[in-house]
Amino acid sequence: MKPTLPVDEEETLRSPAMPSQQTAEPPAVERAQDPQGASNTFLARAALLTAVLSAAGSLLGLGRDQALAHLFGAGSETDAFLVAWTVPEVATTLLIEDGLAFMLVPAFSAAIAARGTLPAAGQDPVRALVAGSLPRLSLAFLASAVLLVIGAPHVVALLAPGLPDPRLAVDCTRLTATCLLTFGLTGYCSAALRAHSSYLAPAAIYVAYNTGIIATLLLLADRWGVRAAAVGVAVGGALMVLVQAPVLRRHLRGAASGGATDRSADAKAAKRPAMDLALIATVLLFALCRQSQVFIERFLASSLPSGAISHLNYAQKVAQLPMVLSLMLCTVTFPVVAKALARGDTERARDRVERDIALAACIVLFGAAVVFACAPEIIELLFQRGAFTGEDTAATADIMRVYSLGLLGHCLVGALVRSYFSAGRPTWYPVLSMAAGMTLTAGAGIWAVALWGVGGIAAANALGITFTAALLLTAMDRRSIPVRLPLVSLELGKTLLAAVAAAGAGLACAALFEHPLAALTVGSLAIGAVFLLLLWALHVQAFLPAVRIATRKLRHVR
Repeated sequence: MKPTLPVDEEETLRSPAMPSQQTAEPPAVERAQDPQGASNTFLARAALLTAVLSAAGSLLGLGRDQALAHLFGAGSETDAFLVAWTVPEVATTLLIEDGLAFMLVPAFSAAIAARGTLPAAGQDPVRALVAGSLPRLSLAFLASAVLLVIGAPHVVALLAPGLPDPRLAVDCTRLTATCLLTFGLTGYCSAALRAHSSYLAPAAIYVAYNTGIIATLLLLADRWGVRAAAVGVAVGGALMVLVQAPVLRRHLRGAASGGATDRSADAKAAKRPAMDLALIATVLLFALCRQSQVFIERFLASSLPSGAISHLNYAQKVAQLPMVLSLMLCTVTFPVVAKALARGDTERARDRVERDIALAACIVLFGAAVVFACAPEIIELLFQRGAFTGEDTAATADIMRVYSLGLLGHCLVGALVRSYFSAGRPTWYPVLSMAAGMTLTAGAGIWAVALWGVGGIAAANALGITFTAALLLTAMDRRSIPVRLPLVSLELGKTLLAAVAAAGAGLACAALFEHPLAALTVGSLAIGAVFLLLLWALHVQAFLPAVRIATRKLRHVR
């Protein structure tokens, strides 16, 4: 019999989000009358609200980049700021999205699971974890920010030695240094809230962050130039903390009032190591290796003509949107996998990871097809105004098409590495895999930049991350959650085939129209139609449950 991916139809469609504490639970009477229906309604509402906030954050990120392009174009001033922008980019990866989350979500999940095994008068494991980890981490975040302010000239010289005048980049780097503190606190709160199945506040952080940057740009750009964007990073970072801190405080107060807590026991628990130092090392090294691809790009592009760094940045920011949307599912289900492993339920963790990989691949490959086929139209509509010229549009679109070739690799690395770290144990294989991909990126970039300029840098990025994804995927059954590799690989191959065919159809249809909006609309519709038809024809397992549920609902309507 042909194997199929495990599919729970209702769970699959609801999996992009989980219930949140800010969404009111169904009334008690409603729960009593129809407990299953009320729970499903609650989950659906929470999922919708979380998805809306995440999409709003991404759209505001585009608005931030549009404001930067409109005010400063793609010249030396923008290049200087984007060198400093490396700091919040690295901090996002290390402290919010990957590094800190990979350590703290399993730690908080295990602490929450341990609550039920303790006597009423015992210490609360969650409060003990906070007492043992938050003060030390906060001090480390603050010390890192101070060191960056002092060492900013050396950091700029290391990242972009080819800048003609590094002084502006140094000023912007010092202004963005505060994000090492604020992003660290943001990541801590996000991990703790996600482990509590509370997703609304973490989903809202990028709405607050990008709103702070855009508002600061509009207020201060005339007087401070591109330095206003760096000030906006500091403002936005503080807003991210303010969005989550009150919510986490309520969770900890609720835990404290849930039973009589022994304060002396709390103090003893706080003195115990909160997390394994080996785990901290492996997680941070992995995140740093992954982010080093940006270091390599900025380093190589700094010796190219003015605007190269800016073109790379704008292309990457737009191209990565499908990846961000696809990984939203994995971010939400990461605590689910961690809790399953904490309970020893390996089969449930495997099923969840296989579903996540399949669904994330469908989302990212559809987005990659649109990005590749309609790149010139997307860039023209988003950025071609003010100081951003038609030449900038053409250069950025060419780079974005190359970037789209590596989107599946980026998505798989983001999805798979969560599985490696979900058990809360140190593992060096992801670090070594990412280091191998980084080495390939650097070597290929040095060779390709001489032949193809900035396009060669983007190609090296796609090659290196795809190689890392292949290393992580092929070792999953031996070193991580034992997924069924032949089945997962088959489903990925079918989805990739559908995306390639859809991109060809979209490219042909978009070429029929001169107006960018018409070309983008028709091209996207053609890609969507061909992609969905081929997913159905190829029996892609991640797609079939949606078809079955839609068909069943149509029957009820009739």
